[in-house]
Amino acid sequence: MRRLCSVQQKIPCVFLTEVRNEPSRKRDCQQFQVVATENVNPAALEADIHCAVATEKIDGTCCYVTTYKGEPYLWARLDRKPTKQADKRFKKYQYSRKTCKGFVWNVDEDFREVPESWIAAHRVQHENGHPVPDEHGHIPGWVPVNHTNKQYCWHASVVNYDSGVALVLKTRGEDEGLFEIVSIPLVDLMEQTLELIGTNVNGNPYGLGSKKYPVHVLVPHGVLRIRNPPPVDFQQLYSWFQECQEGRVEGIVWHCDDGTLIKIHRHHLGLKWPVGDSFLNTRAVLVHVDEESDPDASEKDLFKSFSSINGKLFSCIQDIQFET
Repeated sequence: MRRLCSVQQKIPCVFLTEVRNEPSRKRDCQQFQVVATENVNPAALEADIHCAVATEKIDGTCCYVTTYKGEPYLWARLDRKPTKQADKRFKKYQYSRKTCKGFVWNVDEDFREVPESWIAAHRVQHENGHPVPDEHGHIPGWVPVNHTNKQYCWHASVVNYDSGVALVLKTRGEDEGLFEIVSIPLVDLMEQTLELIGTNVNGNPYGLGSKKYPVHVLVPHGVLRIRNPPPVDFQQLYSWFQECQEGRVEGIVWHCDDGTLIKIHRHHLGLKWPVGDSFLNTRAVLVHVDEESDPDASEKDLFKSFSSINGKLFSCIQDIQFET
C-alpha cells in the first residue's frame, strides 16, 4: 500500500465551481456559497483522477509532523492572513475585476504578524525571498505545538514529547473494517500531514468524548480508503452521498499518481454536513495504547486515559468514554 500525498495547500474541487449569492451551508456568517457545476475540473483530468486513490475527507483541523529544534514535532496549521485594510483592498479588486490575478501584495506590510517559529507550507511560491499569497489571499503555513500554548491545547493532548509518541487512529493492518487507536513514534510520522479530530475540534461532527472527558486523536491523511468509490460524475457522486452508507462522509479526497490532490465536499453538491451516523462511526475500534503513565499526570491526560482501556474493543469510536 503506497504512502499517499500530504496536505500542504488548499485542495481544488473535482468540478469547476461558481459562487451563488445565497447563505453558505458551511459557514453561518457567510452570505454566499461556492457550489460545484457539472463540469469536471481540467486540473483533475490532467492529474488522471480516474486512476486516483479515493479516500474519506475527515472533518477536523490539519496538522503536520516535521522537525523542530532537531526533534520530531507536531505542527498546527496557521495561515498568514492579510490585515483588515489589505483584505478590504483585495476583495474590492476581486469584486471589480471578477479575478484576483494582477493584484499586488506588499508582504511586509499587508499581512498580520505570525510567531517567529512559523514556517510556510510546502509548494508555497516565493518571490524575492518572500512567500506569495494564494488566490484566497492567504499564505498557508505551520507553527510548532507546545504544551504551554493554550490555543493549541487539544493538539498538545495527542502528543507526548518526552516519549516521542502521538495518539493515532488508523485501520488495523489490511482490515479496513476495523480501526485501532495506537501510540506511534513521531519519527515514524515524519513529513506526514494528519487531521486532528475530537470533542473540541470543528463542532465535534463525530460526537467524540464529552466536555468533562474530551477525546482527541490524529488521523493520517489518506489512511481511510473508500472501498467502492463512485465514478467522477456529478449525478453519481450526488446519489452516492445521499444513498450509500459509505457516502455518509464529509467528502472525498482523491490522491493522484503525480501527487495532485483533488476533493469534493458535500456542501459543493448542496448537501448537509454533518450527518447522523457518519461512516466513521460504523466500524469497531481496538485500543492499543500502553504508555507508562506519569504519576503526576492529570486524570484527563489522554495517554493515561487510553492506557486504562488498553486492549478493549469498542463498537465505534463514539462509544469510547472515559467517565468513571
